[in-house]
Amino acid sequence: MLAVVKCIKNTPGYFAERLYKAMKGAGTKDRTLIRIMVSRSEVDMLDIRKEYVKNYGKSLYTHISGDTSGDYKKLLLKLCGGND
Repeated sequence: MLAVVKCIKNTPGYFAERLYKAMKGAGTKDRTLIRIMVSRSEVDMLDIRKEYVKNYGKSLYTHISGDTSGDYKKLLLKLCGGND
């Protein structure tokens, strides 16, 4: 229920938080990361990137670059759309 309320109040903020949690700490929650990046890339990725920088102090692009590698990294960075 809390997730529904967070999503309704601030959708880009909700997805920025989910992306951050998917990449923080040891290991990456790849399923969550892929699902959000693919589903939101054409909808509101620019807004999510802005919220990410505002809330976490570094860009989503930078965080993905440091947390992933290879073709997986290239694909996610293309879906991200650019560095803020």
